[in-house]
Order: sequence, then structure tokens, then C-alpha cells
Amino acid sequence: MIYIQNLTLQRGNKVLFDQANLTINPNQRIGLIGKNGTGKSSLFALLKGELHSDGGDASVPAHWLLASVAQNTPALDCSAIDYVLQGDAQLQRLQDALKQAEDSNNGEEMAHVLAQLDEIDAYSAPARAGKLLNGLGFSTEEQQNAVKTFSGGWRMRLNLAQALMCRADLLLLDEPTNHLDLETVLWLEQHLANLNCTQIIISHDRDFLNAVTNTTVELSQQKLTVYGGNYDFYEQERAQRLAQQQSAYVKQQAHIAHLQSFIDRFKAKATKAVQAQSRIKALARLERIAPAHLDSEFSFEFIEPAHLPNPLLKLDEVDLGYADKTIVKKVSLSIESGARIGLLGVNGSGKSTLIKTISGEIPALAGQIIRAEKLNIGYFAQHQLETLRSDQSPIWHIQQLSPQVREQEIRNFLGGFQFQGEMAMQAIAPFSGGEKARLALAMIVWQQPNLLLLDEPTNHLDLDMRHALTVALQSFQGALIVVSHDRSLLEATTDGFVFIHDHQLHQFDGDLNDYRQWRLQQEQAANQSTGNANATPSSSSNRKDQKRQQAQIRQQLSQQAKPLQKKIATAETTMAKLGDEQQSLESFLSSEEAYAPENKAQMQQSATRLGEIKAQLAQIEEDWLMWQDELEQLTADIQAQFGE
Repeated sequence: MIYIQNLTLQRGNKVLFDQANLTINPNQRIGLIGKNGTGKSSLFALLKGELHSDGGDASVPAHWLLASVAQNTPALDCSAIDYVLQGDAQLQRLQDALKQAEDSNNGEEMAHVLAQLDEIDAYSAPARAGKLLNGLGFSTEEQQNAVKTFSGGWRMRLNLAQALMCRADLLLLDEPTNHLDLETVLWLEQHLANLNCTQIIISHDRDFLNAVTNTTVELSQQKLTVYGGNYDFYEQERAQRLAQQQSAYVKQQAHIAHLQSFIDRFKAKATKAVQAQSRIKALARLERIAPAHLDSEFSFEFIEPAHLPNPLLKLDEVDLGYADKTIVKKVSLSIESGARIGLLGVNGSGKSTLIKTISGEIPALAGQIIRAEKLNIGYFAQHQLETLRSDQSPIWHIQQLSPQVREQEIRNFLGGFQFQGEMAMQAIAPFSGGEKARLALAMIVWQQPNLLLLDEPTNHLDLDMRHALTVALQSFQGALIVVSHDRSLLEATTDGFVFIHDHQLHQFDGDLNDYRQWRLQQEQAANQSTGNANATPSSSSNRKDQKRQQAQIRQQLSQQAKPLQKKIATAETTMAKLGDEQQSLESFLSSEEAYAPENKAQMQQSATRLGEIKAQLAQIEEDWLMWQDELEQLTADIQAQFGE
């Protein structure tokens, strides 16, 4: 077990932990949450022995093997799969021992080491490493490439794979979904849920936390508070705790006021001196309840665009890519005013390339892009923070966009993004990633865009900031295209999806759950294809044809179900509205005032309208029942077709 007892930790002038306590049991999967800067990463450093506490203790069992994701990856010549294999320290140690035994021709030692290698199933290690790399998006060919050939984001994936390769008792993951696409996040969720070790995960992705963790620990006000469930459970439980604490605080304050009133009135009177002293002692012994404190939530909103042309932009048979390498072909897309599009697809499929082409950062290779005259694009790139000047202030960054605007006006604007006082004037070099992301968003809001292009905007944002961004985007009046692995953001801010697959842009008729199922089917088909690589060409071809036919049948049935589902939903909404109106009319007609002489016309109109509503409801209910029967039959057909 991990014990944190009366922990005190101070970094500079800031106290991160003050008499904090926590016990972690084996195989618990903990989501460690808290605002940026509260000390989550410092707690990881303590557990790894990289920091020492100023008081108290944070202890991990001495025999436990600990794994975490390295933050830097040197430009190594070794292959990706060899780099990942290095994560299994026990395997590396035994392989070194075997080489030494072979070099010294020590047969007895060789036999001993070989027995140990067999015991840890060492011969399956390359397959395990390959499976991890495949899940994290590396093709079989890429697994043989040198580490130094990969970009920074892909090296972070290699570091994650190396940590997962470790036979760890304790796995520490700090924002593991950064640099991952949605597909890889889904794979990681499943992998971590099946992993047999204690896990502590720092993440600002609530869906990821819900899927992976079974306990939540909140770091707030220098304390660690345990909630016995995932993030959704934490939110509900926390609200109840805060309400109870505030109620207890109010009651105690009333009790304190009563005691103090008695003391003030009677402490000078001889006849009441004993009672007054008794109450003074009672007041001194009283353990004070702190008022419930909910950290102030950050919020902002997008300025209404000055112009909203329609359409904003059209792509006609556009090829996307770089130089002579085409990544996505024949893209045709019209972005209407008010469009809210989620862009899906695996890493490397071309999502960022499409966003960059729309923004004008890179040219199209072929085809035509038609931009509206009043088009004003706000673009948040995946590596947007790297474009900021670390030696300059938030005010300076806004001034570069609008040199003519008075400084006080910029100060007022930045104050809404919590850049106040000296913070608005100082260089941003010491700012946290979240603060820099907030500045990048402020710069976009300042420009009043009518088309927002957001490529992984939630990296570096904590949960409160993600919520604020979601709320702001919901009321944004322009068009929106979002690439994100944050499902909550996608679901709350978009109303349709497109995805890139096999170098083509497709419409996706469904929600993220449908997309997840489709991706799982794709992976299963790919795995089966790999597993049957040695089958005869004819049998392999037959299986592919069969799967293709099944997919076509399923898609056809699903397409038939969608209109029915939409009709049923519309009917239910209409019935609810008509039901409310019917209830209101019946209430009026049953009242005495309906029969007053001055309400005669209204009564007749109400009676007529009530008859119309009843007829409409009868017809809609009949249609609703018919559509329900058709939908149930379609569902039964799907289940019968695929043996579900």
C-alpha cells in the first residue's frame, strides 16, 4: 500500500500540501484531479523519489516496481520496438545476464538465466511490444524505424509504450492522452482497464477518467480528498459534500455568535462570571468548520462576428498534402454559416492537413477553394503555444493584432481572461501551459472570427478551462470545425461529423458511440486479416468479401433505421408540446372564468383548438406506434443477420 501521512510540501513561496493524508490500495486505479499548479506533478515527483517533503511522509513499498512516462526522448539509432522493449527492466537485466554467462561459457548460469527468462515468458516480449506499438498507432513497418526519425509527438507515444511495457506495480501517467488521437485514446482506455497494477492518472479528459479509474482523489486547498468512484461520481459526491459543509458551517457560526453574545453581555457581571468563563472555554475548544469553498470557475465568451457570409468557404475536388505527397484526395466540402463540424480520423490521416489548408497556412495541391469576401478565420493549431513569444507579455501579443487600440482597452479585455494587474505586463515565459493556452484563446477571441478552426484545443487545459471553452463554443455564432480527442467537447459543441479514411473525406451518419463501434470493427477486421496472413489467397479473399458484404448490409439497415429514429424523436417532441397545450386548454375550460360572458369567444376558440389537438395527437400516436414497430423489426433483422 502507498501511505501519505501529514504531508507538507512547499515549492518556493507556494504551499502545495499542508498536513495532507492519503492511503492507496494495490490495484486501485486513481484519477488525480485538481487545478493546474496545485501540485499534482509534484506529488508524482515525491512518489518517484525526485522530491523530498518538508514534513510528513509519502512512502511506496520498497519492493514495488514503478513506471512513468519519460518526458524526453533522445535521438536514438535503435528501432522503435527495441526502444519499447527497454521498458521491461527485468527482461533487460536477464538478457544482460545471459550474455555474460554465454561470454564466460558458464553453462550452469546460462541454464539458471534461461529458466528465469522462461518464467517471465520473455519470448513473448517482442509480440507484446509490437501489440503496444500497434495500439498506439505505429504500423509494422514503422516499428522498425529508428527512434530519431519520429517527431516529438510520436516520440511521446514511444515513451508511453515503454512505460506500459514495464512489469510495474505502480504506474504513474501524467496527461497520457495528450498527443493522442481519439482512436488511440479508446485503445488506451481498454488497455489500462485490463492492466493488473496500481495506477495513478493525471488527466483533464473526463471521459477517459470515467472509463479507466475507479477512485478519484482531488487535490484542493493543499489537501487530498478521496471519492470512491470515477469522475462523474466525484462531481455528484463533491456537490453533496460542499452543501453539507456549508450547512454545518452556517449552523456553527450561529452557535458561535450565540456563545459570543452571552460572553459579551455577562463577562463583567459577578453573578454570571462563572457561566461566562465556561462559555469562553467552550468557544476556545470548538473545532472550527471552514466555509465550503468552490474555486472560482473561469468563463469567457466569443465576441459576435461582424459579418456572417453564407457559405463561408467551399472546397471543390481539392487534393491536400505537401509538395508531391498527396494525403487526402478529391475533397468537396461546403462550410455554411453556423456549421458545427467534428473532424475525425486516425493520426496521420490528414486532419491537421485539412485544417491547415482551410486556414491558408498551406496551399491546396489541386482543386479549388472559394473563400467568402468577409471570411475571418480564427485558427488554434495543435502546437499553438509554440508560436507565442515567451519574452513578451499578454498585452504585447494583443497589440501585435491591433496596434491602434489603447492599452487600457486591451487590459480590460485581458482581465476577462484572468490576466490582471502585473500579470498582463510580465513576460509569459514562467506561465503554465494552461495560462499560455488561455492567452492563445484570448488572441483568437479578440479577432472576432466567423470561422473557428480548432486543432486539439484542449491540450494543457484543466477541467474547468475545458468546461469554459465548451460553454463559450456552444454560444459561438459563426461556423466551427474541431479536431479533438476530448469526447465531451466534441459531443457538446458539434452537430455533425466528417472523417478521413483511406485518403478520402466522408460524412459520418452517427454519433461518437457509433464511430467508436465502427473503429472497433475496423480494428477487429484488421487483426483477423493479420492473423490469417498465412491462409490461402482464396479463403482470405472470401473472408474479406464476406466482411465487406456484412458491413454493407449493416450499413444499409442502419441507414434505414436513422430516418425512423428521427421521425420517432420528432413525434415525441410534438406530442409533448401538444400534451402541454391540451392540459392548459382543459384547465381553462374546466374553470369558472371560461363561462363568464366576457370570455365567450375565448371559450369557443379553446374548445375548437382542443378538438384539433386531440385529433392531431391521435394521428401522431398512430404514426409513432407504426414507426416503433418498423424500428423493432429492423433491429430484429440486424440481430438475426449477425447472430447478435
